[in-house]
Amino acid sequence: MSEDADDFVEHRRLIIAGSGISGLSAAIYAGRSNNDPLVFEGDEPGGQLTLTTEVDNYPGFPEGISGPELIQNMREQSERFGAEIRHGIVESVEGPDSEGRPFTLTLKNGDVYTADAIIAASGASARTLGVPGEDELMGYGLSTCATCDGAFFRDEKIVVVGGGDAAMEEANFLTKFASTVYLVHRREEFRAEDYWIDRVQEKVDDGEIELMLNTEVTELHGSPEEGIDRVTLVRHPEGHPTERLDDPETEEFDFDAGAVFYAIGHTPNADFLEGTGVERDADGYVKTKGGTDGGQTATDVPGIFGAGDVVDYHYQQAATAGGMGVKAALDADSYLEDVERDRRASEEPAAVESDD
Repeated sequence: MSEDADDFVEHRRLIIAGSGISGLSAAIYAGRSNNDPLVFEGDEPGGQLTLTTEVDNYPGFPEGISGPELIQNMREQSERFGAEIRHGIVESVEGPDSEGRPFTLTLKNGDVYTADAIIAASGASARTLGVPGEDELMGYGLSTCATCDGAFFRDEKIVVVGGGDAAMEEANFLTKFASTVYLVHRREEFRAEDYWIDRVQEKVDDGEIELMLNTEVTELHGSPEEGIDRVTLVRHPEGHPTERLDDPETEEFDFDAGAVFYAIGHTPNADFLEGTGVERDADGYVKTKGGTDGGQTATDVPGIFGAGDVVDYHYQQAATAGGMGVKAALDADSYLEDVERDRRASEEPAAVESDD
């Protein structure tokens, strides 16, 4: 970095990457602890919750609240306690170095910041199909969270897309509400564990779930005002029908449905930590001392903490993400106090022995 560039580097005691539930919960507590938190909201301000029209299961709102309103309330609350929120995408993190200089964060636009501690609350992005109608109908009949949105579609025909454990679990859960759940999978075989396959098969036998194998969704139909009314599907007896659209055996048809749930996995937004040495699992989720079962949020790199869906691949709920954000702020505060205590101790003059 040039000397001129150094003039533009801003230092903060604590930087939080992410402005979803976990990041804003961390910001509230960090602000109250006088840690001067700076929050970067990334390319999806507010996180996945902003795509949810109604949140009925977040504690404290008996009549429910919209996802965007909940996020806005938390933004205002964090700012009241001193947090600053800026738009920016953290592209990389380096340090700290052997001489004790702090972490260096570089944003996508080239801006550079330094920080004594970092909370990674950057979430995970739900994988999508990229089909027509998807962008317009996300949150309006299309969802990636059954426990969040399933209750809004009582007595509807619900399509679940996927073939792994998540899809099986979502399909099983949605039978509480749907008239029938239709599990759409592009192959004949499922990737899920036998436990979940057996549970789904029980619901198939009872008529609550219907399997649509060797089938894929190619378009969603509806409107934000009316929601989803049907989907376009393609089917081929050998599977992966979108790769065989020119095959005469591929069948295309419309299917009436009131809701669609994607359960094809998430991608944790943690690549910006690659240069820090923070340990991640095979799927890219950040590992902390508490794992996904609670406990501390510290990573194996002192000064970096993880919270929310960038860590938690199991629960992925707003309330659990908020709790992890709180813990990350408290853990970061303890770390910063220890750093400050060590710094003061190192600056104290050495005791001079008396000649007497």
